[in-house]
Amino acid sequence: MIRGFTYQALPMRVVFGAGALARLPEEVAALGLDRVLVLCSPEQADTGKLVAEALGDRAAGVLAEARMHVPIEVATQARALAAELGADGCVAVGGGSAIGLGKAIALEHGLPVIAVPTTYAGSEMTPVWGLTEAGAKRTGRDERVLPRSVLYDAELTCTLPAGMSVTSGMNAMAHAVEGLYAPDATPIISLMAEEGVRAMAGALPRVVADGADLDARSDAQYAAWLCGGVLAATTMSLHHKLCHALGGTLDLPHAQTHTVVLPHALAFNQPAAPDAVAALSRALGGVDDPAGELWTLAGRLGAPRSLRELGMAEDDVPRIAELAVANPYANPRPVTLEGVTALLRAAWAGEPPAAG
Repeated sequence: MIRGFTYQALPMRVVFGAGALARLPEEVAALGLDRVLVLCSPEQADTGKLVAEALGDRAAGVLAEARMHVPIEVATQARALAAELGADGCVAVGGGSAIGLGKAIALEHGLPVIAVPTTYAGSEMTPVWGLTEAGAKRTGRDERVLPRSVLYDAELTCTLPAGMSVTSGMNAMAHAVEGLYAPDATPIISLMAEEGVRAMAGALPRVVADGADLDARSDAQYAAWLCGGVLAATTMSLHHKLCHALGGTLDLPHAQTHTVVLPHALAFNQPAAPDAVAALSRALGGVDDPAGELWTLAGRLGAPRSLRELGMAEDDVPRIAELAVANPYANPRPVTLEGVTALLRAAWAGEPPAAG
């Protein structure tokens, strides 16, 4: 039986396929933009310059200052530069850091964003923004920050290192996992989530085996698209609350933190989310314990499996646990200080996930 639900499709155009970057000038023109600011991280500066050259007179400049968790200082700099240059839009090239910076500008000035993702973070599909100030990460939803156009070009991901590919892909799967037990899940979103996990879990081993495998890279981008769409349409739960606290407070690396926390947060919630467990079991090849399978997959692909190796001190566990329960997100299982503390201690030590 299909129960009543509400589903709202978000207004966005997606151009998918190897070589899609060549379509960028026409996407800019289709939005009526004349002066776009190109945003990227310092590591993507060369790519940002190539994009600006391809845009010619429509490029107002390049800002290669995107940082993880979008520090407010960087956002303020970018907003000021966009105003100074008279930019009427932004092209964000890279992962969640660059796209998040574009969203920060859109939030302040209302400038449309075109996203050219080079990782599997999924931020390009969502109206979710995040800013970090004074050691705390704030997030929100606003359709003004939703990219108007997204170009998925697998050729741009072939130089993404294997380790980053894996953690970025696990980050994407976290969006789908939480979408399966979100209070506002719908049959459409659940189908997207299951397919996203299936596609990503199948693509990542092939990407690690051969980073230049365009078919594997395309499958991973397809999965990231689906998983990002799930995040855009559902309410975040305990996993994302923990990762926001860990990233904003301790400045832990974003994708790696998601990779470590995901199996533990899922194990915590599995007893209260049987439908999600069934869907994830199908997506992961019929396994009995999806949380354990994701933990095993991360290890098999060489990803980090402990918060300790990401730089977290054991003494930080109580502080993060208190932040997680202070203003908890919707979650299928009651969130208690005792339960979250046990979860974090296991994740810190790199122990196999347990329901607790």
